[in-house]
Amino acid sequence: MMDKELEKLSRLTPPAADPQARARALAAAIQAFDSAENNAAAAQGNAKGWRPSSIINLIWSPAVNKKFLAGSALATLLVIPAAGYLTFELTRNQPIIDQERIAGTVSKKEMPIPTGRPAAPALSEAVTEENRLPQSAAADSAQALQDKEQAVAARKSDLNSDDISALLNRPGGTMSEGAKRSVAPTAAAPQQQLAEPTAVAPSPAPPTESRMQVQVDSSRERFANAAANPIKSVATDPVSTFSADVDSASYSFVRRSLTGGAMPDPQSVRVEEMINYFPYDWPRPENAEQPFKATVTVMPTPWNHDTELMHVAIKGYDIAPATAPHANLVFLIDVSGSMDESDKLPLLKSSFRLLVNKLKADDTVAIVTYAGNAGTVLEPTRVSEKSKILSAIDRLEPGGSTGGAQGIGAAYDLAQRAFVKDGVNRVILATDGDFNVGPSSDEDLKRIIEEKRKEGIFLTVLGFGRGNLNDSLMQTLAQNGNGSAAYIDTLAEAQKTLVDEAGSTLFPIAKDVKFQVEFNPERIAEYRLIGYETRALKREDFNNDRVDAGDIGSGHSVTAIYEITPKGSPAVMNDDLRYGAADKASAETPSSAHQGELAFVKMRYKRPGEDKSVLITTPVDDNNTVATIDAAPGDVRFSVAVAAFGQKLSRTSALDAYSYQAIGDLAAASRGTDAFGYRSDFLGLIRLADGLSRQ
Repeated sequence: MMDKELEKLSRLTPPAADPQARARALAAAIQAFDSAENNAAAAQGNAKGWRPSSIINLIWSPAVNKKFLAGSALATLLVIPAAGYLTFELTRNQPIIDQERIAGTVSKKEMPIPTGRPAAPALSEAVTEENRLPQSAAADSAQALQDKEQAVAARKSDLNSDDISALLNRPGGTMSEGAKRSVAPTAAAPQQQLAEPTAVAPSPAPPTESRMQVQVDSSRERFANAAANPIKSVATDPVSTFSADVDSASYSFVRRSLTGGAMPDPQSVRVEEMINYFPYDWPRPENAEQPFKATVTVMPTPWNHDTELMHVAIKGYDIAPATAPHANLVFLIDVSGSMDESDKLPLLKSSFRLLVNKLKADDTVAIVTYAGNAGTVLEPTRVSEKSKILSAIDRLEPGGSTGGAQGIGAAYDLAQRAFVKDGVNRVILATDGDFNVGPSSDEDLKRIIEEKRKEGIFLTVLGFGRGNLNDSLMQTLAQNGNGSAAYIDTLAEAQKTLVDEAGSTLFPIAKDVKFQVEFNPERIAEYRLIGYETRALKREDFNNDRVDAGDIGSGHSVTAIYEITPKGSPAVMNDDLRYGAADKASAETPSSAHQGELAFVKMRYKRPGEDKSVLITTPVDDNNTVATIDAAPGDVRFSVAVAAFGQKLSRTSALDAYSYQAIGDLAAASRGTDAFGYRSDFLGLIRLADGLSRQ
């Protein structure tokens, strides 16, 4: 643990010492002292085996032991000052405590931390207790040092590295109740030592290299490990296929990391989610019969003058609120101990209150909680009884472990009981992403969600807080449940996701939306899809209606950007084929009617309640091309700036020479209308990333 962090912990006000812990530490210290006194080897250079001390000790020791001083007033005047000076002499030259050695003695115990007792004072008390032990014992004997470590371990028995991390990451510097309840049991031997503090036996100290270190950073976030899309040659691989993605979790997570003073984990950056976070005014379809309209723009690449960008944007049909179908919603809420943080369960409760206020009177809401075991807090209730629903939300309290699988089963049962034909039937899972207890594996969870999706019950996943976020699993569950995944880091984000964009979040207008782009080898040599790494599909999946893909809600906009290399450009990375190139080129040369095209964009989707997909096609030619980036529409330029920022954060090598300042200039020049301030906030994130990258 760093000195700065220890200093932070030392400033906290310690609570009253726990009597049992004090008794254990005192008993262990006395035993260690007696053992050292009786068994210590003779000190080097001292044949009599005396303990090294100062001349003052030699003078005062006989005096204070005289019987005539016992019980007298003179004893009070002489013994107490002498004892104080003796203590000073024994401790002033003691060696510096090895913090790694202390960290190595910290172990998880079955006994929970007493309520209201923060971890930081416990750690500082443990260090102080070690300071009080006789230092000469450590100098004289390795066995005595082991005894000391055992005594300190007894004092620290209620502390583990997760608790320290939870304390450091909690606003206000106090340990959460969830962290206190998360202490894991260890083997039976340490438990026996806790039960019988007077019989603490010395144990060999583990080697230094194998000691457990106290981890200051409790972050256990898990993200899908997906490499950036490679540059592909049109001559050998002319077709690109992927699923639509309307999630926005990545942008919120990036924002929280940067505003917290740290660059985000590159694996947490999904460029397509950052692009699609923002509302865009793409051309809209005229009616719901064809729910999408595609708009394609080709322009020079701002970070590489030898390539171009092909920008594909679609906008979904926007359902009028009055015609929105009835909603049957089940809130599946994680109330486990890990949710006991101000940015978790309290923020979650406030967020769901916003959503309830957005629903119509004849919509229904049910609430299921899970923490070890699942429980029904509220049976399906009409929103006309709003006070009953809000009261149930307000009563939620954290506690216990996380049994996510049981909760999902109970939530789907309630959704099935209140099923609305031709309506919206959806489970909304809200969690910090930690599914660490339960009878089912991740594969079992996915199987359950897929089966319920086929029955018409979809899943939306909302993530809260830091420390346990299992983003990878959240994304997988949302994708398998025909839903979206969002990360709620502020109440403003809850307002955006659950109120302002409630239609697109809750009401799908198309399911299993897929894209396929075929590039003309006569015009384009290479291409690279920016983002969508976790949404890639096989070429044959495009026409296979049994293959699941992303859903698009009312008013959703979806943007995909390709970096393309024109034929003959010096930016071409792949060499021409030596064998078979001529035959392959002649076989794939488009007909004369299509020779002027750059690419051909295809989309497939299914209408809600239908199983057969519908095809939409859009050819791309020179009419879609603009000569300069400045000639592109403002929303197109802004989305390109977001794409550049996401690639820069994810350390894509193509953006190495493109600065944050250049990205900020592009975004600022194309900010346009910004009713809710999302784009202004984005400019602030660019400045933060620029500053943090220079540290």
